[in-house]
Amino acid sequence: MDSAPVVRCTSCGRAVPAKGATQFPCPSCGEATIGRDARCRDQSVPYRCPKCGFEGP
Repeated sequence: MDSAPVVRCTSCGRAVPAKGATQFPCPSCGEATIGRDARCRDQSVPYRCPKCGFEGP
């Protein structure tokens, strides 16, 4: 049985739970997946794309 890889919040590094979290492709390069947990989304904690360096709230 293969388990899905754990998605981590791009801002804080915590595992991203299903409730209140989101994942989306980088708005700039589209190559990296940005994960955001509910706390970082609510508080607009900045994130940085690990692939291209794009920064966003």
